[in-house]
Amino acid sequence: MGSPRRLLLLSSSSLHGGGYLEHCQQHIQSFLGQKVKRVLFIPYALHDRDAYARTAREKFESLGYGLDSIHESCDPVEAIRKSEAIFIGGGNTFRLLKALYDNNLIHEIRKRVLEDGIPYIGSSAGSNVATISINTTNDMPIVYPPSLQALGLVPFNINPHYLDPDIKRTHMGGLREGTMLLVEGDKATLQGATGARLFLRGKKPTEHEPGTDFSFLLTDSNPLNP
Repeated sequence: MGSPRRLLLLSSSSLHGGGYLEHCQQHIQSFLGQKVKRVLFIPYALHDRDAYARTAREKFESLGYGLDSIHESCDPVEAIRKSEAIFIGGGNTFRLLKALYDNNLIHEIRKRVLEDGIPYIGSSAGSNVATISINTTNDMPIVYPPSLQALGLVPFNINPHYLDPDIKRTHMGGLREGTMLLVEGDKATLQGATGARLFLRGKKPTEHEPGTDFSFLLTDSNPLNP
């Protein structure tokens, strides 16, 4: 029996010239469907949580979903336990992960997503923390979480906002702007418009177009596992 997890991991929340979540709003609607009525937003990656929640609420309401921000809850753990769907937005990955630890949410989010199967949407930093660790973030360590270990909703790492490398320097691989990864149980599919670069230990990086089946990365025997 596979995991009931359902994840939509976005490289970014906006593309140049487009509005907030505009480039992926149809993917979000398709992913959440009609059963979900309210989304729990986690704005910890940005300093101004009120303004961030307003932006997210406006967007999700325009798509037909209510949105509650966890920073407005007096009991964040209980908010996770009652949530129908979780959306973690982008910003600084170190700030985000530290707040998840500070509020004792790592275990609770893992349980809701991996055991209860509620939908999880991550954007940028929110995609980064869905993986094994935040070791592949591009962000500055403005604060220090107690560990770089993240939610572990998938058994690999992601580098959001991936830029094609300048041949004069090295760069980690990952999801380009406009790309997203859809995970449904034991199936993972690359979506979006710009593709991704896959790095496997001991092998040359490979290019992959939208529609690529990345399910093998979710198995216990995937090549990323030591």
